[in-house]
Amino acid sequence: MIKKVNITNPAVKYEYFILDTYVAGIKLIGSEVKSIREMRSHLLGSYCYFDNGELYVKDLHIPERGSAYTHQAHRTRKLLLKKRELIKLENSLDKHLTIVPVRLFENEKGIFKLEICLVKGKKSWDKRQSIKERDIDRDIKKRFGK
Repeated sequence: MIKKVNITNPAVKYEYFILDTYVAGIKLIGSEVKSIREMRSHLLGSYCYFDNGELYVKDLHIPERGSAYTHQAHRTRKLLLKKRELIKLENSLDKHLTIVPVRLFENEKGIFKLEICLVKGKKSWDKRQSIKERDIDRDIKKRFGK
């Protein structure tokens, strides 16, 4: 049985309001694919940006392997989306929004995809509210056993 890759960034729900979600292909090389399959990568601190109408992800950590033909751990990687999705995302960035990767996963065909979200940053009082809601949910589950 082959284990499917599913790497998430749990800090996104705490730090941001999620407005819209997209699934993008990601351009990888062979040694990066092997590192991801070993579940050694993480999404913390990564973000997306536009350069000449193309979308890239920066600081996606995929560790190097111990061979001569390897990659850089924090290199910039191109994301693959449809043209209309790229235009929609690029236009929405003018409204002080950010694009953040939420999940790196392997689809049923064995191709790696990156789930990205259009987000707006939370203020400190919004974060306190998120913590309060999380604690209330935890107490309800604890008391009622669900």
